[in-house]
Amino acid sequence: MERIKRWRWAILIAALLIAALVYSLWPEAVAVDTDTVSRGPMTVGITDDGVTRAHELYVVSAPVTGYLSRIELEPGDTVSRGALVTRMTGRPSSPLDQRTRDEMRGSLAAAQAAEAGARAAYQQSQRDLARAEAIFKRGFLPKAELEAARTRVATDRSAQQQARADVARLRAMLANPSGEGSGGKIDVRAPASGEVFSVINESEGVITEGTPLVTLGNPSSIEVVVDLLSREAVRVTPGDRVEITQWGGPDALVGKVERVEPFGELRISALGIEEQRVNVIVGFDADPASQAARLGHGYQIDATIELWRDNDTLRLPIGSLFRGPNGEWQVFAVIDGRARVTTVELGQLNDEHAQLLSGLDDGAVVIINPGSMIEDGMRVAMRD
Repeated sequence: MERIKRWRWAILIAALLIAALVYSLWPEAVAVDTDTVSRGPMTVGITDDGVTRAHELYVVSAPVTGYLSRIELEPGDTVSRGALVTRMTGRPSSPLDQRTRDEMRGSLAAAQAAEAGARAAYQQSQRDLARAEAIFKRGFLPKAELEAARTRVATDRSAQQQARADVARLRAMLANPSGEGSGGKIDVRAPASGEVFSVINESEGVITEGTPLVTLGNPSSIEVVVDLLSREAVRVTPGDRVEITQWGGPDALVGKVERVEPFGELRISALGIEEQRVNVIVGFDADPASQAARLGHGYQIDATIELWRDNDTLRLPIGSLFRGPNGEWQVFAVIDGRARVTTVELGQLNDEHAQLLSGLDDGAVVIINPGSMIEDGMRVAMRD
């Protein structure tokens, strides 16, 4: 006892040193970000860019090659069916040079001679037919010869008409050798009622037949075209709910898939990758139609096509998941201040949550984005 009393201060100091050494070497709790398992709505969908377009778009084109008058319409103007869009003057005939006129005069003389010969042949065939009919009535001419005489009359009449038309055509060309005044005025009118979306050729000038002039449509009838990868488009069915975002308004517009076009097109992505894209046509529901009317033709939006929805399901933050040694899904659950590896069974997944089928209960705390330093059983502290 005396020995203990003598060494009591040394023992106390040694115990304090050992305690300090143990405390300094004791692992500190690692600060981690956490979240909780909760119940709530969850959706799974496909999000991609889309472009609006008028349900019925009309492109008014030049009906002839000629001179276009200036188009006074402006984008946004309202037009009715049959309203005048512009006027055109048909292309005038090309002027004739002296050599061409001389050649045409010779052609006209030949055509007049041919007309005279055709007229004489026609008159002769008419006289032959009259004699044939008289002989046939007396019974001295076979019916086949009478029909042959009638055929010659019809043939000679057609030849005379053709020769007469050739003479008239050549006379008309020689009557206006300079080509002036041969172009007629042509009115270009709106094929349907609506608004002017764009004026493609506004200034006057000579244009060719089929050149687009203006586009017309009904701005209150707007649909959305979303081009998806073909392997994503096969998951979409008509009637799927669609949310339209990033269109400029505070709330999402709600629509539905009208149809999935049955063919794909090869397109090159911004990274130069060849992709097969399929157009998905989205129509708007009745409620947001007034807001959708604020959209025009060719506006860019984001569309999310819903493939699955549950308004009350157990959700797990997607950032807490990692793969186990056998490929199973696992999380670090915080239990009594320590990280515990827990295997979970999942259902649907989206960008924010995973549907939790088993493994954890509502309200369980899990570590978000666990690093490589986190191990099973390690002390952790939730970061504020």
